[in-house]
Amino acid sequence: MTQAVQAFYTFNNMNKLNATLLLCSMLLFSCMGKKADLIVYNAKVYTVNDKFDTVEAFAVKDGKIIELGTNADIEKVYDAPERIDAGGKAVYPGFIDAHAHFYGYGESLQTANLTGTKSWAEVCAKLSAFAKDHPEGWLIGRGWDQNDWPTKAFPDKADLDKLFPNQPVLITRIDGHAAIANQTALDAAGIKASYKLTGGDIVTKNGKLTGLLIDNAVDLVSSKIPAATAEQQEKILLDAQRNCFAAGLTTIDDCGVDAPLVEFIEGLQASNKLKMRLYLMLSDKKENYDYLFKRGAVKTDRLNVRSFKVYADGALGSRGACLLHPYSDMPDKKGFLLSNPEHFEEVAKKIARNKFQMCTHAIGDSANRTILKIYNKVLGGTNDARWRIEHAQVVAPEDFALFGKAKVVPSVQPTHATSDMYWAAERLGNERVKGAYAYKQLLKQNGWLPLGTDFPVEQINPLFTFYAATARKDAANYPAGGFQMENALTKEEALRGMTIWAAKANFEEREKGSLEEGKFADFIILDHDIMSNDDAKILNTQVLKTYINGEKVYEKK
Repeated sequence: MTQAVQAFYTFNNMNKLNATLLLCSMLLFSCMGKKADLIVYNAKVYTVNDKFDTVEAFAVKDGKIIELGTNADIEKVYDAPERIDAGGKAVYPGFIDAHAHFYGYGESLQTANLTGTKSWAEVCAKLSAFAKDHPEGWLIGRGWDQNDWPTKAFPDKADLDKLFPNQPVLITRIDGHAAIANQTALDAAGIKASYKLTGGDIVTKNGKLTGLLIDNAVDLVSSKIPAATAEQQEKILLDAQRNCFAAGLTTIDDCGVDAPLVEFIEGLQASNKLKMRLYLMLSDKKENYDYLFKRGAVKTDRLNVRSFKVYADGALGSRGACLLHPYSDMPDKKGFLLSNPEHFEEVAKKIARNKFQMCTHAIGDSANRTILKIYNKVLGGTNDARWRIEHAQVVAPEDFALFGKAKVVPSVQPTHATSDMYWAAERLGNERVKGAYAYKQLLKQNGWLPLGTDFPVEQINPLFTFYAATARKDAANYPAGGFQMENALTKEEALRGMTIWAAKANFEEREKGSLEEGKFADFIILDHDIMSNDDAKILNTQVLKTYINGEKVYEKK
């Protein structure tokens, strides 16, 4: 063989070898699969998409879901450094609380917890115990409810004056719409028995202050409490976040905060300390309108500020809810609006003109009618402004259609029904109560209904929301047949209300609220499938893991 021919064969064999090596490399790369950051498999994944599909697995990259399918589909295509074998457990989109008080809840964790007290004596005992560690400054507590006591009358300040003669005390009712202040606190606010105000009540007896404050009167005293320091604010927010993640919450609507808190939260989120996604509603104050109208809507992956929270009336439990006809158990009271109707209309026009969302607290049937008529007038019929009525608790039969007519969104909290059901008929009467907590009737108006808790008025656990919406029972499974079951939601409706419909109420349904390609990988794993037929386990269901953006933010120990 000549040298030339030998060189030709050598060159040809080397090319074949290189080609073979290249092919092997390509096959090896193909076997390794596409790169993902996280794979969840061996699960029952409730996507909560339009078809309400379930799948076995999904892959996550850069904080978003990139594909869903069977275990085989995902395993065949993707490779990831983190893999979660769900062990057949149920996986849901992260729960969204469409109405809560995130910052207020965090504040309550720093004060005396009076929730669940069974008497005024127990309230005083708990407050005294708390005061031992807080001997100076204002003594604050929250959570008492006279409806849970043997004597259901409101207390007065006499015992507080004896126990704390020199320390100002303000303890707020569970709904936040009433409080008891001692004399030192009343003096700090300059309140006299002759003081008059709109949208509130300073209760007196025989011409003397009782210490009981209703609605706007509470603000006269609470405004004198020193503002939290930056260090205290950070603790308030991070304590709230910790507990909410443990409850499976990944987005929370905080209903009624002030502009300075927006920038403080932005700073905590930028430093990655505060990971919770928040939808903030600014309170009905001139400085808040000025701030947001000038700055414009604030929107990041974790923060959305585009709405205002307005209060039309008070609460049913403290008889501040504004009714069309007197309370059945107190015929001389109808409640009251917290501002004149002219104020609500002026605010609505201003918010509409600047293209923001209006969210109004309305409990009583008179308050709901007032706000619904203003909304319909300002919005002028069908629209996608998604203006909300928060609570929509008591609605006159002829007023339900006003929701659908202007596409007004009723934002409701199912545990209010099971908390109030023991005495709601006494307050409202057997006929009027039929239009209260009427979630099925409200759902029919637009075909969707966001659900929340209103924590810390109620507990933060969204599974209590789910159970109250579907079973219409309390934790002791009372009443046996459920409360006004004609207005119970199906399990699918309840889950949608806590996920995709809550996202829609925030204009965020394209990025969260369901587990679909391109959406945030916000999801939770539960130890029990709440969509199964075993309702007895729902209230004891535990959150095993909570993920935001594909990042684990909570794991049950």
